[in-house]
Amino acid sequence: MNQPDRECLLKELQHLLEGGNAHVPFEEACADVPPALLNQTVPELPYTLWQLAEHIRIAQWDIVEFCINPAHVSPKWPDEYWPAPDAQGDAASWAATLTQIREEQERFLTLISDPAQDLFAALPHGTGQNLFREAVLIADHSAYHTGQIILLRRLLRNWG
Repeated sequence: MNQPDRECLLKELQHLLEGGNAHVPFEEACADVPPALLNQTVPELPYTLWQLAEHIRIAQWDIVEFCINPAHVSPKWPDEYWPAPDAQGDAASWAATLTQIREEQERFLTLISDPAQDLFAALPHGTGQNLFREAVLIADHSAYHTGQIILLRRLLRNWG
């Protein structure tokens, strides 16, 4: 891939991972959540705002670690990708979760921006995955759950 095409692709991936494009960005969806709502449930939904954000954190961390560390062992699916059903967060854990999501995103963007990285080459320790696919996976997964966060905030009368 020539350098101008690579730069264009990286710019689009960065927009996809950070900006939201056709939807509300993750950081905006999580802004100004009152701590009293972090553990609130609504009928028929199996998760809280904090549990959704924590799930995004765990999954994104796993993807980034997989890309960087050939010796990484992923959590057990699905149990270890979600906090326990009765787990609760507070203002400090909410802030820590959001900070780690941001830091892992920056770590991944640094990785894919490294000119030595071939975005389309299969990761040697994987089963056909490449950095481009993992970038799209992070963005897709985060967008899906960001929509759930907004829906839950609406149901809790804390959005729009």
